[in-house]
This record gives sequence, structure tokens and C-alpha cells, in this order.
Amino acid sequence: MPPRDDAGRYVVHPVVAAVTDRIARRSAPARAAYLQMLDAEATAEHPRRSALGCANQVHGFAACGPELKLTLRGRTQAQLGIVTAYNDMLSAHQPFQTYPDIIKAAAREVHGVAQVAGGVPAMCDGITQGYPGMELSLFSRDVVAMATAVGLSHDVFDGTVMLGVCDKIVPGLIIGALQFGHLPAALIPAGPMSTGLSNNEKKRVRNLYAEGKVDREELIDAESASYHSAGTCTFYGTANSNQMVVEVMGMHLPGTAFVPPDSELRPALTAAITQRVLQITSLGDQWTPFGRLVDEKAIVNAVVGLLATGGSTNHTMHLVAIAAAAGIILTWSDIDELSKTVPLLTRMYPNGSADVNQFHAAGGTPFLIGTLLDAGLVHEDVLTLAGPGLSRYRYEPVLDDDARIQWRRSAERSGDETVLRSSDNPFDHEGGIRVLDGTLGRAVIKVSSLEEKDRIVQAPARVFSDQASFTRAFEAGELDRDVIVVVRFQGPKANGMPELHKLIPAMSVLIQRGHHVALVTDGRMSGASGVVPAAIHITPEAADGGPLSRVLDGDLIRVDSHAGTIDVLVETAELLDRPAAVPGPAPVTLGRRLFESFRAQVGTADTGASVFDLTRVDPDLDLDLDPDSDPDFERALDRATRAASDRAVEVADAALEAS
Repeated sequence: MPPRDDAGRYVVHPVVAAVTDRIARRSAPARAAYLQMLDAEATAEHPRRSALGCANQVHGFAACGPELKLTLRGRTQAQLGIVTAYNDMLSAHQPFQTYPDIIKAAAREVHGVAQVAGGVPAMCDGITQGYPGMELSLFSRDVVAMATAVGLSHDVFDGTVMLGVCDKIVPGLIIGALQFGHLPAALIPAGPMSTGLSNNEKKRVRNLYAEGKVDREELIDAESASYHSAGTCTFYGTANSNQMVVEVMGMHLPGTAFVPPDSELRPALTAAITQRVLQITSLGDQWTPFGRLVDEKAIVNAVVGLLATGGSTNHTMHLVAIAAAAGIILTWSDIDELSKTVPLLTRMYPNGSADVNQFHAAGGTPFLIGTLLDAGLVHEDVLTLAGPGLSRYRYEPVLDDDARIQWRRSAERSGDETVLRSSDNPFDHEGGIRVLDGTLGRAVIKVSSLEEKDRIVQAPARVFSDQASFTRAFEAGELDRDVIVVVRFQGPKANGMPELHKLIPAMSVLIQRGHHVALVTDGRMSGASGVVPAAIHITPEAADGGPLSRVLDGDLIRVDSHAGTIDVLVETAELLDRPAAVPGPAPVTLGRRLFESFRAQVGTADTGASVFDLTRVDPDLDLDLDPDSDPDFERALDRATRAASDRAVEVADAALEAS
């Protein structure tokens, strides 16, 4: 049972409460400014299209049939904008081809309207991994955010549903939608493909290929048996971490994340989500703006869910960027403190052999959320797509005999404790990600899949400036020893911060040979990585003159995930006296020139590696808020929010009088 105080109120874990309070205090000015923007938009006429001029409005339905034109001229029916990442090359997004028709039909059933507002790009890291296209991957998140904003910019919609699954796409959709946070919004996933070749067997063949013991045809056969149909890849990488995070934040309907594409539940859930968003627009009595749903408590819940499942390290940047889009300042220190408290409750590849289908069968997100609630590790008092209260997400959808969705409470026990456990019987008493600090700067490391012997590695450095140089050294036998592989100039300013997953098979081979090995880099790792100790996202990055730019071959480096430290064991004076290495000439390939401005203005990894500055507060705003001195912070924040709303109404009234 969830923890309760003497008055019967739900009690959150003291560390979770303290971190949440610290985030709220730190974020108060930016959050109040964001809510002021949201509330200013909320004062417009409803439905949104009715505030447009006649010619403007007609452009929005010129291509529609007579019946739809008549509907859109009216003022009583809500209109949804569909933002889609559909393309038919990528398995995770191919199922979205039919979703707009399902959404439009579901909207008509409840007297609403849905139109495709726009598309966003969806690139696949699995295809670009180890190749130049990967240098555009992280930046694609911010492009998706901007494309989402363009799709919604016509300001005719009363809500939005977003179709996306994979790595940068879901964070980008959320960031874009939060800039239209006065609208309700939901994400609709497509679900994972069925289980294919086991993850352990796939890993075995990859390692054999890295050693030259199997040929390319055998490797392709193994990969094809793993990635074999429409749907998300089944390992627990960034794409599936996205779905878990979104559900814990209440942006799906309960139990939606891992329903497969070919299930009869999938179209029914898509229709149900559509109709739910229409219920919570400003035209109804349950208005739930997306910007109110994504608050400090929802962000903390997302971090807790990520840590409890050993999710992707990419989210140490994505969640920071998502929070910033809602005026909330999340730091790596917050994540690290929560990780010391949140237990590890799942074993999915790469921190186990199971895939997300096995996780879903064992109880999935409804069981996970339920056991986190029982331990007081997540906030219950949040807004969600399903309604107020995260406890709604303890339920899972099933179809009745009439093919209608019914909701039943999830099982009290895991269906497979080798995959999913309760909070009182965890795989580990700490979460899956740790933050490292030391003389090399600040980094993150995924510890959920590391063996104890790999939690601390001290060895001489071998320094590379690109992946190809590492591969040549490995193939030449130069790394067959204890070694810490340093791959620098892989940060966001240097080359867009590509994932370096192609290094993992070779480094896994070195570990299997009994060597103490680790990776240290200012680049990223795939969400599928974790079996090799990897201190990643180092900031300041080498291209910014960070300490990594002064490391030499042979320097002793110590990576200690227990102590949370990362150090080069060189006297500080000597390190500072060395000239900083500089990156070689930038290649001109595959659209790289188009992203020069991104590389020039991108922020650091620990601030989200974003080109946006979304927590900046206009100094002329009088927010009437002093979180450090006000003894009643909640009242102060409420006062600031209310004042912002009052000013927004005054501005709107003045504009109407002037017109």
C-alpha cells in the first residue's frame, strides 16, 4: 500500500520531496515566466480558429469538403492538430501511416475535427551509427521541436496529438508542444516489434565479427533476425526509454507504451487517446493544458522512472532540455541524488537478457508505476492525460467482448521477477545512472549493466580523436591490455555529439580477454550500451578547451562509479601547463554545413546540449517572487502565477478594446 500520513494523505519519499522542492525553488522565476506565457495564450478566443480573421480562417479549410468546412466555420467543435513523424523506411515509424485516418474517424465520433498539422523528421541512429550522418542526430531533436512549432503555428488547433517513438523525436515533439503549452497534448506510440533473435545471441555474433571470426553475411543474418518487422527495436534503448518516461509523466493513456503494432488494442488505444484529448480542450470542463501537466513533479517522476529501469543515458540531456522548455531547471546533481535513492527494478537488455516484450508481459509500466507509488518514490498528485493522480496509471487496458477498452488494475506481483521486481525486492538499491566529477570535468555513467569488477577502472589512457583511429588500433592489436580509451572532440560543439556505439563490440572483446577497460569521451553512447564502463558526455568538452583536450597517451585515468569520480592522475599544474589539443579540420559531408550555426551556439551536455535558451527570464517581468526569502514558497509561486494570469487578461482586454 502507498505510504500515508496520519491524515491519510500520500507521503512521498523525503529525498524525492527534497529534490523536487529544490528544483521548484531554483526554477521559480523561469517557471512563473513560462506560465505567464501560457496563461496569456489561454485568454484568446475559443475555439482557437475563431480568433483568426476571415481570410486567415478560410485558408485553414479551403481544401476540405463541404461538411468539414461547415464544421470548421462553427464555434462549438474542437479541432486537433496531428504532428507526425511517419516515414516508411524506419520500422518504429512505419505503423504511423494509418494513424491519421484512425484519429480523424475517432474525432468525428465525438463531434471533433482532426487534421494533419505537419510532419517532423525522424532519423534512425541504428542506420547512422558510426557514420557521418550520426553527427546530425542530436541536433535533429531541436529541429523536430522547431518543426512541431511550425506545424502548430497556424493557431487553429485546440489540442494536439503527436506520433513519434524514437530517440530524438519524442523529446523534440515534447519540447515543441511545450511552446504551445496552453493546448492539451498527448503522444501516441506505435509499440515494439515482436521478439526476434535474443539480445545475448546478437551481442555474441557482433563480438565475433569484431574479432574477425565470422563474416559480414553471418552478421547481417543475425541483425536481420533481431530487427525483422514493423515496430520499435525491442532492446531497452533510448526509444523504449522514451515510451516509459512519457507514460510515467502521464502523456500516454495508462498501459499504452508497449502494446505491439499488430495488437487489436493498438487502434483502439489510438482512438481513445484522440477522444481523451478532445475531452480536455478549453471547450470542455476538464481543460488540461500540456504546460500545466509538465511540472516539477512530473519531471521528477520521469527521472525516477528512468533510474528505476536502468534507462538510456541520452535522457540525462533530453530530460534537462524538456524541463527547460517548461521553465524548469533540472540538473545532473538532481539526477545523481535521486539515483542514490531509487532502486533498480528491471533487467532488460543491455542490463539483462530480456526485451521490452518480456517486460510488458511481466506487468510493464502499470506494475512499475504501482510499485514506485507503493514506495513513495514518485509523486501521485500530478495532472495526467487520464485525469488527476498518477495512481490511474496502475491500470492496464483490455478489450471486452464488444471490442471496447476496459481498464483493470495491474497485478500485485510481477509476472517474472527475473525481468521486473517490486520496490521492496530490487535488483539493486541504487538507480541505473551515476554522475562523475573530477579533474576531467563532469560526466555520466550507466552502471545498471556493469559487473562489480568494472565499477572502478584505473588504467593508462590511449587517446583518439575519432572512431576510425580506434578501430585501426584495435585491429592492429595495440589495445590488447588494460586501457582507458579516450575519444575526444565528439562533443556537441565539435561535431554534434554522435553516439559511439560502434566502439562497444571491440571493447567488449577486450573485457572478455580479462583486461580492465573503460571509455572516456565527450560524446554519447547508444541507449543499447552499458556493458562497457563508459564515462560519457564529459563537460567541458575538448573542443571548449576542457581538461580532456590535455590528456596524453599513457596518463593514468581513474573512473570510479562508486565514489562518483573521474580523474586524470596528473599534477594539476602539469596538466594546465600542457597545450590544449585542437580538433582536425571539419569534414564537409552529409549536410554538416547546414548545422554550423547549431554547433556554434549549442549549450553544454549538462544543460541539455540544446540550441535553445528556454529558461531565460525577461528582466523587465515583475514576477513578484522571491523563492529564497519567502517562508511560504508554494503561496509565493501561486501568487506569481495568478499575477501573471491577471496581467495576461488585462493585455487581452486592452487589445480587444483597441480593435
